[in-house]
Amino acid sequence: MIHLDDTKNRIISAAMKAVRQYGLEGVRIQNVSDLAGISPGVIYRYFESKDQLLTACFTYVDRQAAAIFEHLNFNPLVMFADPVKAIKSLWQPYFRFWVTHPDETIFYHRFRDSAFFPEYDRKRVVNYFDAFVEIVRVFRKEFPGLICINQDLLWLHVLTSTVLYAKYVVEGVIPDNQETEDTIFRLLSMGLSGYLQTDNHEEEKQS
Repeated sequence: MIHLDDTKNRIISAAMKAVRQYGLEGVRIQNVSDLAGISPGVIYRYFESKDQLLTACFTYVDRQAAAIFEHLNFNPLVMFADPVKAIKSLWQPYFRFWVTHPDETIFYHRFRDSAFFPEYDRKRVVNYFDAFVEIVRVFRKEFPGLICINQDLLWLHVLTSTVLYAKYVVEGVIPDNQETEDTIFRLLSMGLSGYLQTDNHEEEKQS
């Protein structure tokens, strides 16, 4: 969990709520101050501009999401016996994070889809995703078929698609129930199934 001082945390939480209500382009500092219950002047003590505040919001949520993978109990034995089950055990907490944080989910999706994001993405440092990258590395080592996948594409397929589906859930487009969760996971994992083969399996196919 990422900890900030109370005032800064209130500002960031209010900013994400404001973006959900007014949109990324339409939100104003006054909207944030109203929701946070503080004056605009207090916000400017922490952030020089709206753009800086929005960037801080994205970084905050991104780090929260990345922290999920740091606390998961990843068992390689499950990965060997049932790789799809292992992936689901990693994916499910990530999906539930977004579904249970609607303001963060709407904000995150809108920011990634905005004109702000490409420039921000070129400069940002994402070493806080090291735990996730290490999990991917283990899978790539044990399932050589994954090596041919560009890691950025893998990241976009699983993580970004998960956020998109979670957005539909928090917006009420699709229901928040077990059937939805299972269906979303099947849709995401089916694209990986052809790559989750060990060397032994590949040898069996060729013999």
